[in-house]
Amino acid sequence: MPDKRFHLPAGTAAQDEYAVRVDPESAGWGYSSLRVLELAAGAEHEFATDDSEWIVLPLTGGCTVRSVDGAGETAVFELDGRDSVFRGVTDFAYVPRDSSVRVRSAAGGRFALTGARCERRLPARYGAASDVPVELRGAGQASRQVNNFGAAHVFEADRLIAVEVLTPAGNWSSFPPHKHDTERDGESELEEIYYFEIVSGGGTEGVGYQRVYPSGPDRRTDVLAEVRSGDVVLIPDGWHGPSMAVPGYDMYYLNVMAGPSPDRAWLICDDPAHAWVRETWRDQPVDPRLPLYAAPAAEAGGDRG
Repeated sequence: MPDKRFHLPAGTAAQDEYAVRVDPESAGWGYSSLRVLELAAGAEHEFATDDSEWIVLPLTGGCTVRSVDGAGETAVFELDGRDSVFRGVTDFAYVPRDSSVRVRSAAGGRFALTGARCERRLPARYGAASDVPVELRGAGQASRQVNNFGAAHVFEADRLIAVEVLTPAGNWSSFPPHKHDTERDGESELEEIYYFEIVSGGGTEGVGYQRVYPSGPDRRTDVLAEVRSGDVVLIPDGWHGPSMAVPGYDMYYLNVMAGPSPDRAWLICDDPAHAWVRETWRDQPVDPRLPLYAAPAAEAGGDRG
């Protein structure tokens, strides 16, 4: 029986000013966090980073991010943002642990705060939209787009890894199912958060599906969820995938990952029962609908995750 603790429908993870608040304490794990902040025009929000590093990522709208770290160093970043997660990549701001942060939006918007407990305090930095590598993974109906803004090989952080995935209507992503719940050669131990937004159509709220299932007798995560915009799925362990975008409704999800490994890396293991599917992609083209929007640095040919 799937465990409903790991599927948080829109609104059920709201707390204080946040439409979504998932911290290590609420998730029952050690590192990964996600908050979604909704600001009215002219509104601002302050938060302390405490023992975590954070990326402020506009989902809709733009904002000003002001960070003062533990040494008194101040950094201010103007984020242009975007109209929608389905309309383009965005610039973002990295803010370090032990800092005070203020986010202000002149026109209003919705902003994801992706976080991870960490040891090192790195400098606050700006990430330009033009520097975000956009990767096209898979082929055929397993084609998807990955915006690697906070990938381990792209942007420096201590533990935080974060990417965006866009899946055209009717396609499956996060397939073959894979896991990263064991620290060993070729696999890293990472907790993961999925945050979804789904395009609506025909006057109907968009819908998709997410599967997570146990990767061994000592693993507990079991999810078969119908997901809508604002939903969250927690993945402390287990095989995860597919993420299914049903016909008519494009799917977006934000992945936030962190774990105990001293080496910040995204290393995964496919479910052996389904790994053969990758071989079929060699004779299939990438879905011509991708990228879903003009990308400054699209790269084709990726096949992981």
